[in-house]
Amino acid sequence: MEKEVTRKCIVCGEVKPKSELLRFAVVNGDVLPDFKKKLAGEGIYVSFSKTALQTAVSKNLFGKVTRGKAHADAGLVDIVDLVLKKKCLDMISLARKAGCLITGFDKVKEALAKHKAAFILEAKDCGCDGHQKIVSLAQGLDVFALFTIEELDKALDKINTVHAAFLIGKMADAVKTELEHYMQFLDA
Repeated sequence: MEKEVTRKCIVCGEVKPKSELLRFAVVNGDVLPDFKKKLAGEGIYVSFSKTALQTAVSKNLFGKVTRGKAHADAGLVDIVDLVLKKKCLDMISLARKAGCLITGFDKVKEALAKHKAAFILEAKDCGCDGHQKIVSLAQGLDVFALFTIEELDKALDKINTVHAAFLIGKMADAVKTELEHYMQFLDA
């Protein structure tokens, strides 16, 4: 069994598995997100948390660990947020193209009744009554509410997307992992 590779977070100083950290690289003095690990140079790691990243930027920790050779732009936190959000929306779009999700309250309700749903995605700006109905029908399944109706419409190439059910399978597992990572980034 292989031992998981660990790195140290520049904010909290904890050594964590790389999967729990955001990787950054320095290119021409600028700190850039390097989540695909394709940029040259040694990585700089921050816990998978918006708060930790805000601390790293505001306290100039990137500059400190590189002895002044790196500068993190004040907009880095927003850039990372957009990159992670786009990755999730791209995965949702891919799941739709693969036929691994269904949309619409009635179809989602049917998938839940037949135990075909792995988890539910709902628009964060949906009505309170629709949210309560879906949660009661989900019977313990995860319900993610990370994107607006407009963002889901764009990702799914549909109109007025409020509820989606991801059908049980590997694609649902992959999308759920991305959604959990993004949620962790927002909440931590």
